[in-house]
Amino acid sequence: MTALGKATGDVVLKFEPFVLHVLCQELQDAQLLHSVAIDSGFRNSGITVGRGGKIMMAVRSTHCLEVPLSHKGKLMVSEEYIEFLIHVANRKMEEN
Repeated sequence: MTALGKATGDVVLKFEPFVLHVLCQELQDAQLLHSVAIDSGFRNSGITVGRGGKIMMAVRSTHCLEVPLSHKGKLMVSEEYIEFLIHVANRKMEEN
C-alpha cells in the first residue's frame, strides 16, 4: 500500500502462469509430453516445430491474473480488494 501511495502512473497487479519449455528430439516425444500436460490440467500447452526442425513442447498453465490498481497515480480500488487479489494470486501460485 505504501508503494501504491507513491505511484504517479498506472499500477497493475500481474500474475504470470507457469511455463516450461522442453526441447524434444522426436515429434512422438513432444506428443507424449503434450498428452501428459493436457491430462494434468495444463490446457494452454502446445508443440512448435521451427524452420530448422527444432521441436519445442511448451507446458503452460492457465492461471493468470492481470488487474489495474491505479491510474495516473490515483488508486482505483480499495485496500480490501487488493488483499483479496493477493489471496487469489497466492492461490493461483499454489495451483501452478
